[in-house]
Amino acid sequence: MLGRLADTLEHYMDMVAARQKLVASNIANADTPGYKTRDIDFQFEFLSQVRGGSPQVVEPAGLSTKNDGNNVSLDREARLLAENAMRFNLAAALLKSQIRNVRAAIQDGKTG
Repeated sequence: MLGRLADTLEHYMDMVAARQKLVASNIANADTPGYKTRDIDFQFEFLSQVRGGSPQVVEPAGLSTKNDGNNVSLDREARLLAENAMRFNLAAALLKSQIRNVRAAIQDGKTG
């Protein structure tokens, strides 16, 4: 009933949630020897996700590796947490707006 925008927002929010889990896992393993940071190529995967499917997890290139083989950067992961929160809040606000519009149309239809 909400249309294609709502479906797209739902997929977007699912992908943000998947990325949030990866970031949390990266932070939890910041001191695990040999652990490699995992992420989602957000732009590529968003376009793919609109067509359906699960996001592909990748190891980001260019991260410096510590002596124990771990390449988690807590600064990077903290930035990604904040970015994900912003993305999710924006999508939720857009979805709320869509729902409000549908409710208003229903109410107008009842009184008209």
